[in-house]
Amino acid sequence: MADRPILVIQQMFAELPDPRMERTKRHQLLDVITIAVCAVVSGADTWVDVEQWGHAKVDWLATFLDLPNGSPSHDTIGRVFARLDPDAFERCFLRWIQTVLPGPTGEVIAVDGKVLRRSHDRGDGHAAIDLVSAWANERRLVLGQQAVAADSNEITAVPALLDLLVLDGAIVTVDALHCQTATADAIRAKGADYVLALKTNQPQTLDAVETFFAEAVREDWRGVRHAHLVTEDAGHGRLETRRYWTSTDAQLLIYLGRDTQHWPDPGCVGMVERVRVTETGTSRETRYYLSSLDGDIATFARAVRSHWGIENREHWVLDMAFREDESRVRTGDGAENVGVLRRIAFNLIRLDRSRTGSVHTKRLKAGWDQTYLLHLLTPIAK
Repeated sequence: MADRPILVIQQMFAELPDPRMERTKRHQLLDVITIAVCAVVSGADTWVDVEQWGHAKVDWLATFLDLPNGSPSHDTIGRVFARLDPDAFERCFLRWIQTVLPGPTGEVIAVDGKVLRRSHDRGDGHAAIDLVSAWANERRLVLGQQAVAADSNEITAVPALLDLLVLDGAIVTVDALHCQTATADAIRAKGADYVLALKTNQPQTLDAVETFFAEAVREDWRGVRHAHLVTEDAGHGRLETRRYWTSTDAQLLIYLGRDTQHWPDPGCVGMVERVRVTETGTSRETRYYLSSLDGDIATFARAVRSHWGIENREHWVLDMAFREDESRVRTGDGAENVGVLRRIAFNLIRLDRSRTGSVHTKRLKAGWDQTYLLHLLTPIAK
């Protein structure tokens, strides 16, 4: 039909290989995927939910899908997603998000891992799936994800994810687990700057930076090139003061870059002291950082503060609004693929600027209002 709407999902996955044998194909692959995305956007959290949504909306779905055998069952949907090539599925997602977003120049991209807690299968000896994702903090969108191989860890997954992304001009932040020269090399190779949190997994670097700042404070910063910034946040019965320092001390940076540590293009070191006052008392925390940034204190502070957006605005929302930690999908590659599915739905909702409201509220709206759901799925198609 000439007047059928072209949905972004159909364009996104037009070249996705179908893993099924020809004789088993009662439903077209794009129909299955489109129904799954529509259902998840509309509030479905399990394959049974997706099946029920599809059956309830079959007449509407038939206005833009072929549906030669109606809407598929939850068993069919689960089998398809268990067998899809997760790398190919992720590549389709990445191509789409890279076409709808401009380059990330100057934006903070936070990279962190998240375990899908109930994706384990003790009977088969399968551990829970660990996904590493990249979060665009200002745009509040997921740029991509990478599953951690069963025989590996997040440290190797992060450079693999970075290699898939467009990062030219961005500032990439990682937590202490990923403070690795290989990660820093991967970030610089993509034309981005890094901000790495330092902890005991890099003892020589941490000791050098910690000693440097201790001596600078003891000498009241005399003769030390540095910048300083203080911020305060109050609310919900707490007062939080953050003090930021950066230094571009040439001798230290030469030691970290060329002498023994071999960090690529070190531009500054940083220290952040956080003092949190509540009714129950006062807590203090000091953290140290290594960065390829030039030491501009405002840029450094923004990068450090923005890193936690991946926890508060991605991981928390996926758990609360999409019930990700409760998901029991675990057959084949289903857990990894449904992780991409949720992030597609998450991004489609986040890209909507037509109305305000939480992700949860917009999912409800999409489930109730087919016009709004179609709006989420069509305006950004390229």
